[in-house]
Amino acid sequence: MDTYQIEIIEPGAKKLLDDMANMNLITVRPLGQKNAFKKLLDKMRSSNATSPTLDEITAEVESVRQSRYERKSDDQSNTGHKSLD
Repeated sequence: MDTYQIEIIEPGAKKLLDDMANMNLITVRPLGQKNAFKKLLDKMRSSNATSPTLDEITAEVESVRQSRYERKSDDQSNTGHKSLD
């Protein structure tokens, strides 16, 4: 089975395509890419009942920053060399 994308310039051509589809010679389906994307967005938005508040986002960011800072400080202080003191 081959698939083609056809742009209909003359409105009468749509009737020809519909007639061929009625004779089971072809199958006509709209592309609907925009509609599919909108459905996906709507599904994702509806599945997430509550969005985090700005305070919750800020607290999470600060927590991650703190843990990264602590790891970075530990890595810099633990060089594996003996102190010269």
